[in-house]
Amino acid sequence: MKNKRRDFLKSSCAPIAFSMFGISLLEACSSGGDDGYETATPAGNNEGGSIEVDNTVNIDLTSSSFSDLTEIGGWMNYSSKNMLLLRISDSEIRAFTNVCPHQGSNNQWSHSDSKFVCSNHGRSFSDDCSSALTCFDTSIEENILTIKVS
Repeated sequence: MKNKRRDFLKSSCAPIAFSMFGISLLEACSSGGDDGYETATPAGNNEGGSIEVDNTVNIDLTSSSFSDLTEIGGWMNYSSKNMLLLRISDSEIRAFTNVCPHQGSNNQWSHSDSKFVCSNHGRSFSDDCSSALTCFDTSIEENILTIKVS
């Protein structure tokens, strides 16, 4: 009887633990070399026109994926990186988190009158980096927008 219980526990504990913690436990403990960053290549050679290396996102502004940023006042929700991007001038694009600090909603934004408005609950946040929205450091060199996310 003792051996049957031991065999049962050995064979069933791992699946129960994985079902409780999900597959992310396997991914977090994997021994693979994937560190979550893409290999550094010229931004124009990467799908979507952006790459991320060492907590920095580089965006090729000539990519059609970022055409909303060609005009001053143009903006976009760059949802794959959880960012709101706003063209301020020929030489400045601001980057903000797209997660609402009030209720945690994301991807539900509009922009008007120098404010981002969360459509989930109507709260607005200034686009001058003084509001509760996290504002990231950015720079533009030639046609590459660099965003420091840490």
